[in-house]
Amino acid sequence: MTRVLAALIAILVLALPAQAEKVVAGLSAEDIGITASFDGSTVLIYGAVKRDAPEPEGRLGVIVTLEGPLQRVTVRRKSRAFGIWVNTGKTVVPEAPSYYAVAASAPLEKILPPALDALERISLPLAMQSFAGPLGENDTRPYAEALMRIRSEQGAYQLKMSRVKLVQDTLFRADFDLPANLIEGDYKARIFLLRAGTLIDRAESRIRVRRVGLERLVYTLSREQPALYGALSLALAVFAGWAASALFRLIRR
Repeated sequence: MTRVLAALIAILVLALPAQAEKVVAGLSAEDIGITASFDGSTVLIYGAVKRDAPEPEGRLGVIVTLEGPLQRVTVRRKSRAFGIWVNTGKTVVPEAPSYYAVAASAPLEKILPPALDALERISLPLAMQSFAGPLGENDTRPYAEALMRIRSEQGAYQLKMSRVKLVQDTLFRADFDLPANLIEGDYKARIFLLRAGTLIDRAESRIRVRRVGLERLVYTLSREQPALYGALSLALAVFAGWAASALFRLIRR
């Protein structure tokens, strides 16, 4: 009975249609170290389309996203009253990506179906989670637009249309510029392979961003032993002031 069941399972597996196209991807760096001199970095995500059959008909599309750790963000609205700027409203984004970039082989509206976008949260507006209830405001769209605009200006949010280089519908690459103000955490890279608006395959990888060297020591000390960190900071400030004063007196002589 067991042999018969195994034979039936083998027949069913062989009868299943093989996936005609699969994505095989890699990263130029899986670990990024943040030091005192860190001024940004560039990550290359590359890959190829593996085929077990002749290339199907229909337009091939590749979309690559890179997402940083999620953060809780409070967005405030400022208005001018009596000649000064004051806070007149705020709302909370429970989980907004600290960094988010999208690169595609063509404009998203041409290769990405809205249903797939809603399911996978690929485009920037859908990548941000739903807003929490605002205080004193009914419409949260201005806050979302303001957050996206500010972070786009800072280079934390990037939309790169037609920046995935696709060679002969087989090889692809996408370059992402990471800003200097990266936060620690795991950065998630996703690759979507589409054919004629249908998702064929997807792949996912992680990039670890960590402080290293003296930066790591100082960061860990400030988080795990804040009292000792404060005392050392105060002692360093006193020593720096004394050293500067002594040097100034020496120069005056």
